[in-house]
Parts: sequence; structure tokens; C-alpha cells
Amino acid sequence: MESQSIRHLQFGRSSRSLRLQTLIWLRWLAVAGQALTVFVVAVVLHFDLPLLEAILLIGALGLVNLTLALRYPPTHRLQPGAALVLLGFDLLQMGGLLFITGGLANPFASLLCVPVIISFASLPLRHSLCLLSFAMSCATLLALTPYPVPWQGDENLVVHPLLLLAFWAAIVSMMAFAAFYAYRVSMEATLLADALAATELVLEREKHLSQLDGLAAAAAHELGTPLATISVVAKEMERELKHDEKFGEDVALLRSQSERCRDILRRLTSLSAESEDHLRRLPLSSLVEEVIAPHRQFEVEIALVEKGERESEPVGARNAAIMYGLGNLIENAVDFARSRVTITVEHNIDVVAITIEDDGTGFAPDVLTHIGEPYMSSRSRQDERAGGLGLGLFIAKTLLERSGAKLTFTNRATGASGAQIRVVWPRSLMDINSERAI
Repeated sequence: MESQSIRHLQFGRSSRSLRLQTLIWLRWLAVAGQALTVFVVAVVLHFDLPLLEAILLIGALGLVNLTLALRYPPTHRLQPGAALVLLGFDLLQMGGLLFITGGLANPFASLLCVPVIISFASLPLRHSLCLLSFAMSCATLLALTPYPVPWQGDENLVVHPLLLLAFWAAIVSMMAFAAFYAYRVSMEATLLADALAATELVLEREKHLSQLDGLAAAAAHELGTPLATISVVAKEMERELKHDEKFGEDVALLRSQSERCRDILRRLTSLSAESEDHLRRLPLSSLVEEVIAPHRQFEVEIALVEKGERESEPVGARNAAIMYGLGNLIENAVDFARSRVTITVEHNIDVVAITIEDDGTGFAPDVLTHIGEPYMSSRSRQDERAGGLGLGLFIAKTLLERSGAKLTFTNRATGASGAQIRVVWPRSLMDINSERAI
């Protein structure tokens, strides 16, 4: 069920790129914050600090930022190498400003973490690790600065070396933790967004296939008028040339074939009207059988157990999302089953439930809590067949949950090996006669 095009799509890395405009706005914020801080310390509090050097460093950041804003369009996206260089420059500028204002004893020393967090949230891991190493080196150098922290009068704020070591340890540990957290959150969000995009592609494809009958009927209707004209002309030509030895047989053949085309188009035109119930309304038993059919050709036996009378079964609208989702779950069960897959269908006045069981090895305990996450194998990691990314199962789970279903993934009861997936809908969502029918 999972298309080859979806299997081979590349996700994750392409979307982890940094937009230059975002970096420019962050840099303007940094310029404003640094300038305001220097103004308050030097002018308002009258603390002694190397004012000229601080202005030059802040001006350098502003000049580079202005150059980038004028040279590149707002939509420009940075390559990882270019982004690394810019973030490295930001780190160097921030480190230089801290170096001349007390180093690690400066209360703003923790701002060294900002470029690192941005890097781990938007750049590939190897680039981010390079920046992290550079940031830790800068933090180490700041501990050795000869410049004191700006303070009032002629007083020097002396910080004990042991306290400086504690500052260094705190900043480095915070940098590492924030980097790891930003990377994990960003990667999970990227994978989820890409997987949802793949889900939308699959759903659109299924909807497109389900609409082909309507397109065929529309094409037949459009072709009907010119074909009728051809048929009329062919009849006139046959009337005039039916005794002609040279063209009589050809004209008769032309007329008969035009009639045949009209019969074919007539059947296509009436397809939607004649088969509307079959195409648009689907009893639960027919839905399940249609989903199972493509998988009966394999060596694994598929047993269907119906708990409930067909006379009272729900009749729902054909839903491409439900059919694809169930089909993917059944395909997964067939792939991992040893010899048998059992599908149990239940329905009552409140719910509709479909349970899919196989006699394979079942879900590994460490995988059960992560079932349905994209890029996570659906079975044991030691199983060679389970080397996939879990994207198909994620798509199936997402589509079924969008239809109102609740999915439960477990292993079969003690004494029976294999996995069990239970899909449950409120009956109102599976019955076209209900006000909330799908």
C-alpha cells in the first residue's frame, strides 16, 4: 500500500536551513540590547569600562548586519557553512565584548549560549558541534581575561578563582544542555512536519484515484457530441457508397466502429449514475473485504471474523483515508506474520471496531511506547524486516485518527504470539445515515 515514491522521499535535512532574515532580526535585537546595556552602565551608572572598544565591537556587528540586509533578499536561506560562519562571528563579537568587560564574571556571560542554541535548532549536527566547541573555547578564554568587571569609582570587583571556575562550569553545562534540548525539539518537529506532509501526499493520491470514475464519465460526455457527428456522417456516406466496390466495405466498417465507440461511451457516461451506491456508499463488510483483497495473494492466510449481523452493519461513505490506513495496517501484519492474520470486525449501536492480529513475533517492549512515531521501526529493531522508518505506520495512524478512530497497539494475550492492533470508531462516524457521518 505504501507507494515507492513515499518510501524514497528524503526528509529532515532539507528543511533544517536558517533564513537570513531571521538571523538579521536577531542580530538587530542583539545590537540594540548591547548598545542599551553599555549606555546604562557608562552613562547612567557611571561605571568605568573601555567605552571606545565596546562601541567598535557593537558597530562591527551592526555594519555586518546592515551589509547582509542590503545585499541579500529577505527570502534568502543560508547554506550550513555560511550560517556557521555568521554564528561564529556573532559568538566572537559577543566573546570580545565580554572579554573587555570582566569575562565570566560579567552577568551577561550566559548569552554565549544563544548562537549555540540557534545553531543546534537550525543547522546539521556536525556544524553545530563545531560551533559548540568554539563556544566552549571562548568561555575558557573569558576566564583568563585581565579586564575587571565595570564597577563604580576606583573599586575593583575581585572574583575568587574558585567562583570563576563555578561560573565556567555553569555556563558550559548550560550550553551543552540547551544545545541538546534545542536539537531534539527541532529534529522532532522537523520529522513530524515532514511525515505529516507525506501523509497529505498519500491522502491526495488516494482521493485522486477514487475520483477517476467521475473523470472518465466527464470525458465520455465531452466526446459524445463529436462522435455523434462522425456517426451521422458515416451513415450518410454508407447510404451513398454502400454499392461502391472500392469504398463500400471501408465505409461500412467506419460506421460499425463509430457505433461501437458510442456504446462504450454510453456505458462510461452511465457509470456514475448506475454505480453510485457502489462508488459512494460502502457497507462495513464491503469496506473490509475491499481492503483485504490485495493481500490475499500472499502465502499468509487472512481470516475474517465478523461479530454482528450484516443486516445491521453501518453503511458509510467511501473514505480514502480509512481505506489506506486499514490497508497499511493489514500489510504490516502480513509482512510480520508467520502463517496467519486474523481480522475481527465488530459493530453495535455505539461503536465500530476492527481488530488486526498476526502470529508473528509481536512488538518489542521498547518499541510499544513509541508506536506511530515517524522514523521508528514498527517491530523489533533486531528483526531485519523491520529496518524501515515507520513512516507508513505513522501515516496510517494519522489518517485513521483524523477519521475519528482510536488506535491501540498491543501484543496478543499470554500464550499466543504476535501483535494486535485495535481500531475503534463511534458508530456515528461510520454510518452515512448519522448526522455526523463521515
